[in-house]
Amino acid sequence: MVSFRFPFSFSQPSLPKPPRATSSSSRFSVSAVAVTLTVGAAAAVAASRNPRHTILDWVFSSHRSSLLPWGSITLADSISESVAEPKTGFSFPATIGESRRLLGVGLRKKSVLGLKNIDVYAFGIYADCDDVKKLVGEKYASLAASELRGNKAFMDQLMEADIKMTIRLQIVYSKLNIRSVRNAFQESVGNRLKKFGGIDNDELLQSFTSLFKDEYKIPRSSIIDLTQEPGHVLSVAIEGNHVGSVKSKLLCRSILDLYIGEEPFDKNAREDFLDNVASIAVDK
Repeated sequence: MVSFRFPFSFSQPSLPKPPRATSSSSRFSVSAVAVTLTVGAAAAVAASRNPRHTILDWVFSSHRSSLLPWGSITLADSISESVAEPKTGFSFPATIGESRRLLGVGLRKKSVLGLKNIDVYAFGIYADCDDVKKLVGEKYASLAASELRGNKAFMDQLMEADIKMTIRLQIVYSKLNIRSVRNAFQESVGNRLKKFGGIDNDELLQSFTSLFKDEYKIPRSSIIDLTQEPGHVLSVAIEGNHVGSVKSKLLCRSILDLYIGEEPFDKNAREDFLDNVASIAVDK
């Protein structure tokens, strides 16, 4: 038996795949908690009966299809801390880079002719915790976590602040190609650019969508990173390869709004993100 510490919380369904809970009673505390993970048959049975699972109940190894092995494990056993998107099982590392931590996971769906929804990609939302604390300390240090979660001014400032953030996409739909990704961003990002900056932003939109060239292949499980670098530079990487950057505060805001704005692709992911940001903010 071994103890781990993972400071953030995420919505998790009961086994095997019931709908995700949205009521506050079914969500976890956002404070840091020490979690003891016992891997064995008794633990597996208990977990199946318990609708509230700790984040480490969903830890995956480097192979997405492999569950934790029987027996006692340690962090030195090459088992990476990660969080799985509940429906697809695609996992996201707890941290990327030196300081960006996972604060929410979600799923982008697309309706086809109004008849059914296709799972297009899973996504993880990362932010630099030190940058978040700095932002909070400058103006919102006196607010409690519950007040931060519902503070629109705080959310607006968070999305416009020069904070290092990454939206990591993992392709789920096996028939998706780069042209479809480009066209989808043309529509969704284009609408956000109009929302925040007016109608004359075609050149800016083109500078972003042109980064997704036809030569790039994105089979199932491919990774696309959209990272807001210091100075409001949006950097795009496909399968770990940097393909280009665009410097624009408006573009960065428009991208973030797709995932943590008032009308996000996945509301549960946004709620998890807000809860965990609030947890960071009050952890002074």
